[in-house]
Order: sequence, then structure tokens, then C-alpha cells
Amino acid sequence: MRAVICRGLDGPSALVFGEMPRAELGPRQVRIAVKAAGVNFADTLIVQGKYQVKPALPFVPGLEAAGTIVEVGPEASGVKVGDRVMAALGIGAFAEDVVCNASATFPMPAGMDFVSAAGFPIVYGTAQAALSRRANLQAGETLLVLGAAGGVGVAAVEVGKAMGAMVIAAARGADKLEIARKHGADHVIDYAAEDIRERIKAITDGRGLDVIFDPVGGDVSDAAFRSLRWEGRIVIVGFAAGRIQQIPANLLLVKNISAVGLFWGDYRNRDPQLTQEWFAALARMYEQGKIKPHVSHVLPAEKAGEAMELLLARKSTGKIVLTF
Repeated sequence: MRAVICRGLDGPSALVFGEMPRAELGPRQVRIAVKAAGVNFADTLIVQGKYQVKPALPFVPGLEAAGTIVEVGPEASGVKVGDRVMAALGIGAFAEDVVCNASATFPMPAGMDFVSAAGFPIVYGTAQAALSRRANLQAGETLLVLGAAGGVGVAAVEVGKAMGAMVIAAARGADKLEIARKHGADHVIDYAAEDIRERIKAITDGRGLDVIFDPVGGDVSDAAFRSLRWEGRIVIVGFAAGRIQQIPANLLLVKNISAVGLFWGDYRNRDPQLTQEWFAALARMYEQGKIKPHVSHVLPAEKAGEAMELLLARKSTGKIVLTF
């Protein structure tokens, strides 16, 4: 099968497009003919050997895909040949054929195309788990989304709004903030040009934030953290800025703040039923028009390295998707 191949941990520029053998189908697995695959920040780390998961070389990268089921294992339940699905994977999505557990697939909502579906599982799954499970976001609360024009940021803006929160979107530059506004943000902050703490104070009339969704880390996270109100929560989902922030424990104590992390992949492995419930809720949001994936670039799979470089250079918004 044709696939994007990582033969050494030398980064996106070293990826090659070639032939890889098809995987054998296990009893509880399905085979998907891949139409499109989403590109994630984690993919750029995996091909550099900087991610918590380190596959044996050579391997096919890619955490998420969308396509049609063409083969079903004898013990796989809830799926059939011909189903249009999206899949959340560990690796392997950047290929025209992928095998995965049936529990890692989710039905595509009515009306969704393959490109939108390919960029859906990781970012919307992360946003849903972070806000509903880890932050326990409630209707009427104030949510700050950092990195709000990135893939997971746009998803968090939409999911937070669908859950009834007032959403403040923070990003770098007017163009990116306009994307967040179009996806439902009530207020925006340009942290390249504005004092984030002063703007939060003005927007909330001094009350502060209930929840922070943080895929960024670094200086922006440090500043936002100090704007959490009493019993506020921060959910840490990544460190796109490159620096892992150090949270002052004294502020956790005096303001009864909760700082929690989210590694969404663990929920897929430990509680697949809960993950299916989250995706059923996300499908309803999509069908009601409350969420709409934003894809800024669609490239052929042969250009996977170029797609990752665009992501690292922050030249994309929302998602980048590869097609076969």
C-alpha cells in the first residue's frame, strides 16, 4: 500500500512516500480504506522522537483518519463493511489502508465529508474530554481558550460555546482572532499586542475566569493562570509554546484552584465506551450546526512533510488534512 514512511527520527523533511505492507486484521479490528488523514502537532513530535509514544522504525505516522470500512474482524462489534467512519489511532493514518480496533472508530455524522472528518477526532475529542470531564465546565461560566485559532483551539471554542459558556479566545494576530470569532468566541484577545490579564479583567468586570483551556504553555499560560477566580480550573493539554509552565502551588491553595491535565489517548484505551459517548454528543452538536471543523490546508499525502512544516511554522489555522 502507498504510505508516508518515517525511517529515521530526523523530522518532517526526512519523511518519504512509498510502499508499506498491509497489516494483518485482528479479530476485533477493522480495515479502513483511508480517504483523508488529519495532521496534528503530536505527529511532528513523533517523527522527531520527542513524543511519549516511540514506535519502532520504520513506521507510518498519523493519529487520525477518515474513510470507509472494507473488512471487519469476526469479533468486531457495532461496525460493518461500507460504514463511513473516522478513526483515532496511535500511528498509521498516513496510508491508503489502516487497521485499527473497532472501538477506535466513530460513525461520521450525517452530512460530514471525509476532509472534515479526518480533522475531527483528535481535536474535538480532546476539547470534549477536557471541558466536560476534566474541567466540568458549566453553562454560564467564563472559559478562556489559549491558541484559539489552532485545531484544538477552534474545537474548544466551539464546544465551550455549545456547552453554554461565555468564551474568550486568545491568539496571536487579528487574522487568527477573526477565525475564533467566526467559530463562536464572544470576546477575543491578541496576546501579541495586548496585556492578557488586563483584558480579562476588563471583559469579566474583574471577576476573572472559571476555566482555562491551555494547549500553549509558556508565558501566555503564566499570565492567564493568575486571572483564574476562586475555584477556577485550568486544563493543560499541550505545550505548543515550547516551555512547560511552572504552576505556583500557593495560588492553588489560596484560591482553591484546580490544575488538571488531559492525555486524551488514555481515555481511548482505558474507557472506550466513554469515548463513544463523547463522540455521540459531538455528532449531535455537528448535526445541530453548533460545531463546524475549520480546515485551512488540504494537501496530497505525498506532501506530509510539507504539511508538518506548515504546522510548525504556525502558517496554518484549524486543521491541515492530507488526502489519498
